[in-house]
Amino acid sequence: MMKSFFLSLSLVSVLNSFSEVQGGRWKGEGTTQNLESIVIGRCYEYIRIVNPSVGEKNCSEMWEAFKNAFINKDPCSIVPKDYELFINLSLHPIPPNKSLFWENNQLLVNSFAGRGRRYMALADTLFGFVGDFLNWCGQANSTGLDYESCPTTEECENNAVESFWRMASVTYAQHSSGMIHVLLNGSAVGGAYPAPGFFADFEIPHFRKDKISQIVIWVVDDVQGPDTESCGTHSVKTLENRLKNLGYDVTCTDNYKSVMFLLCLDYPDHSRCTLSSSAPAAQRGPVSSDRGGSWNKLMFVSFVGFLFRFALVY
Repeated sequence: MMKSFFLSLSLVSVLNSFSEVQGGRWKGEGTTQNLESIVIGRCYEYIRIVNPSVGEKNCSEMWEAFKNAFINKDPCSIVPKDYELFINLSLHPIPPNKSLFWENNQLLVNSFAGRGRRYMALADTLFGFVGDFLNWCGQANSTGLDYESCPTTEECENNAVESFWRMASVTYAQHSSGMIHVLLNGSAVGGAYPAPGFFADFEIPHFRKDKISQIVIWVVDDVQGPDTESCGTHSVKTLENRLKNLGYDVTCTDNYKSVMFLLCLDYPDHSRCTLSSSAPAAQRGPVSSDRGGSWNKLMFVSFVGFLFRFALVY
């Protein structure tokens, strides 16, 4: 009896150890809990609240297509084409002049785009909205998801998440038109325009030149970060030259004001975000001139209104 007890205990211990090894064999975090509910829920949220103009989509069918791209497969053998059906089911038009590409500033881009109100970044499309900030992978010869760990890109490039975003990036680039906007981080370690990178490798090569009128680059530094790169220097210059050689009309602006205003909401007292009375006249001038101009216009309109009313009375 005692021998049987210890044998069972040893068997349980071995199985637990095996499970731990199997579950923790990858370095990346495991599948996001409740993945199915999140994907289907985000689909409905998008077509009902975020962007109803895309029309009806079969959210359950989209989930099945999404899941079948990686389920029951070696998690290191997923390729972008595996998501083709999901992309086709979720595809919708991207408004002209609204595309916003980026590198190294995802949270800023999401805020600046305003869920499609100002721009439509990749995460503001239905296919991008569904997968944003999620993680997932399956297991070979199993219909289950791996909630313990998933492979990182360093471990294998053909993993479920990496291949998804490659396919999404290609699709997004192919359907962008009009004026294209690119927001880069001028304080990023490794350069504002990393190559290799998603923008360099999966988006620029799939631009449709006949549909693009201009490419506008914004290089914005972190409020508390260094001014590492600017227009016309280092990797940004490499990007500008590449796009111009491809025949695009390219402009570049450093620390675009609209984006800086958004960044300064979190750092209102930082020197980069305050108007100092000791600032050079060249920096203060546009503000003073603009305010003076607005005041003069207001006074002029008020005076004209007074004369008009005076004429009616007399």
